[in-house]
Amino acid sequence: MIPVFVYGTLLTGESNHHVVASYVRSVRPGVVHGSLYDVGAYPALVQEHSASGRMVEGEWLLVEDAGLIAMDELEEYYGPGQSNDYERVWIRDAADESLEGWVYVWASSRGCPLIDKRSWREHCSSRSRQ
Repeated sequence: MIPVFVYGTLLTGESNHHVVASYVRSVRPGVVHGSLYDVGAYPALVQEHSASGRMVEGEWLLVEDAGLIAMDELEEYYGPGQSNDYERVWIRDAADESLEGWVYVWASSRGCPLIDKRSWREHCSSRSRQ
């Protein structure tokens, strides 16, 4: 089983959760250091040091090996040193250091707007009210 932190469309109930749903064996809430950026239909996470104080809420999914393969395909991650859209890096939960695993990140914002919320769901909810 492989732990993966998700924060956007792969969250339970969100538009791309079906990609991984059949491989998920457990789900736990989590939070990591970083900032979310609005790419339009989905977010991107940029890791930050704890000193910045910015946090992102999401879920820790425990998935079968095939689930990680399915997520790699969705996130256009082809492996270390490849021309990836997202990089897959190892991360630790900011509130519970016993939780750690993979997460898909961007190295920078790529010019996308910062999401001022800790949660993609909260951001989407506030967008729909505007």
